Parts: sequence; structure tokens; C-alpha cells
Amino acid sequence: MSGTSGGRFMYFAFGSNLLKERLQFANPSAVFRATGRLKDYGLNFGLWEEHADNIWHGGVATIESHPGAEVWGVIWTLGNENLRSLDEQEGVYVGKYSPLEVLVETDQGAMLCRTYQINNFHACPPSPQYKQVICLGAEQNGLPAEYLKRLEAIETNNYSGPSMIDKIKQVTR
Repeated sequence: MSGTSGGRFMYFAFGSNLLKERLQFANPSAVFRATGRLKDYGLNFGLWEEHADNIWHGGVATIESHPGAEVWGVIWTLGNENLRSLDEQEGVYVGKYSPLEVLVETDQGAMLCRTYQINNFHACPPSPQYKQVICLGAEQNGLPAEYLKRLEAIETNNYSGPSMIDKIKQVTR
């Protein structure tokens, strides 16, 4: 895999894994490397099956090719020992997401990173809790204020029950 060196690889996060505490649940080796933008892609929310149920109770983030658009995110370096756990978290082995390599622009230059894209995409708004985790991660890592405003403007499905954010709150206390 490209973007690997010294037993580590680079991963571009744009969804719930923007938040360090979320990513480190299953991937404790994750270390912040840089923020960056992925050009010619747009951020969207949906599911891999039309009526799929998930821990977020709504659509989850994906990227789609979109000339002229951009997606901001965080580049994390992870130990190669966490590649399988990251793939499992993203549902690679059951066909939910596919890994791909993307070139992300950063202040330190372009970086080749692993990221993920939903298979068999069906549009679906995210839950308020999922959106909150993305916004917290964007704020935590200093993504541009204009991009954060775009994230905050995303419409949700108004789900109000328990979700993964409850586990994240326990870790951040």
C-alpha cells in the first residue's frame, strides 16, 4: 500500500473518524499527522443498502467524485497492525465500503492516503449524533471555519435515541 513507511500508513478521515476518540476505539495507534483537503470530491451521506441499520441510526459519510468540489479532513498515521481493524470498522470485509488511495493536499505537501467510499450508495441523511461527532472532530482538529459551517448546515434525520456518541462521551469524560 502506498503511503506506508516505518510500519505505519496514512489514513484520510472525513466522517466520524475526524474525532480522535472515535477513531482510537478500535485503532489505538492513530496519531494526528495533518489536516488536508481532497480536491474534486464532495461529501455525501448515505447507506450501502437502502434500509440498512447501523450504530449511527442514519446515513454515514462518503466521498463522491465531483469536479471542483473539496472535502476537508484529517490525515492520521496508524500502525500497520491497525489496518485490519480499520477495514473492519469500515465494513470492508462485508462489502459496505471499499478502500481507495487518494492524494490529499496539506501544508506539508501532497500526501497519498488510504480512505474509504461507500459501495452501492443510497442517499440518507445522518442522525444528529453522527453529525455532532463529525463537527466535534472538525473543530478538534482545526478544519477551516467555512468548512465547519458547511458541516453544521447539514440536514439530519432527527433521530433521538441512543447511539455511538454515548460511548464516545464516556471516553471523553
